[in-house]
Amino acid sequence: MAKRSSGITLQQLTYYIEVAAEGSISAAADLLYVAQPTMSAAMKDLESRVGRVLLLRSARGVTLTTDGVEFLGYARQVVEQVALLEQRYLDRPPSRRLLGVSTQHYSFAVDALVRMVKATSAAEYEFSLRETRTWDIIEDVRTLRSELGILYRNDFNRNVIDKLLRDSGLAFHPLFIAEPHIFISRKNPLASRDRVTLDDLAEVPRLTFDQGANNSFYFAEEILSTLSSPQDIRVSDRATIFNLMIGLDGYTISTGIISDDLDPEIVAIPLDVDERIEIGWIGHSAIPLTEQAQRYLADLRTVVSGFGVELLG
Repeated sequence: MAKRSSGITLQQLTYYIEVAAEGSISAAADLLYVAQPTMSAAMKDLESRVGRVLLLRSARGVTLTTDGVEFLGYARQVVEQVALLEQRYLDRPPSRRLLGVSTQHYSFAVDALVRMVKATSAAEYEFSLRETRTWDIIEDVRTLRSELGILYRNDFNRNVIDKLLRDSGLAFHPLFIAEPHIFISRKNPLASRDRVTLDDLAEVPRLTFDQGANNSFYFAEEILSTLSSPQDIRVSDRATIFNLMIGLDGYTISTGIISDDLDPEIVAIPLDVDERIEIGWIGHSAIPLTEQAQRYLADLRTVVSGFGVELLG
């Protein structure tokens, strides 16, 4: 790299954020109505100024280096803070709000997004919520496709999940501890029970979320994944799993937190097992959260506390 010079411009940071988001210098240039040579020169100058390689260039586009991932987190912080300063002191309208969240299939994660969107004062925003596989959640946050990930740990998967997070430069932050419940249709005969046991479920179809190529027991979204079941059905989305709960009287194991607004036909019944589910969020260890991400987590905590769950941290 060339000898670093002083002064990183806000324009360079804005360009860099778009290049990272698009995975392409030319696509970012088109999006910002900038000539491609100008955008390319701005990125080379930025790397020269910071004295580090931030982007790996190829015929297919660009990817971020390890330094580039960390730099992106701080760039987002700076650009967001400048927008807030302009809004407060120059009477500028609220800037476009941005946030990406990847999560296991939890209705409280959706409720929190609804709450955040309703409260936003921005005329423009771009929020993404990806309900996806465990491995993909970690990969999304590692590559900064999403700023936050939401998943669970327990005694069975903790060591594997923690090692994968450490290797990816990520950290797990506990939100709350949940007692295991089954989700079933309100019409299911078990819906009238105060609690159910594993024996009660022996002849009931078990519904689980498919983990694709990384279909390890450790990445299962449901606890007790190693227990065999004579009737197993794997699905890829929450709408399908709820339809099968209703149509086949199937069940899945989760936290017990379920939204009546989003899932009015489904109920949660405590499962009588000696297990706990630790729900938390993951993010980059060395990158502070943007204010929008902090706002989402605050709304998430508010939603969860409304179910009488004791928050951690």
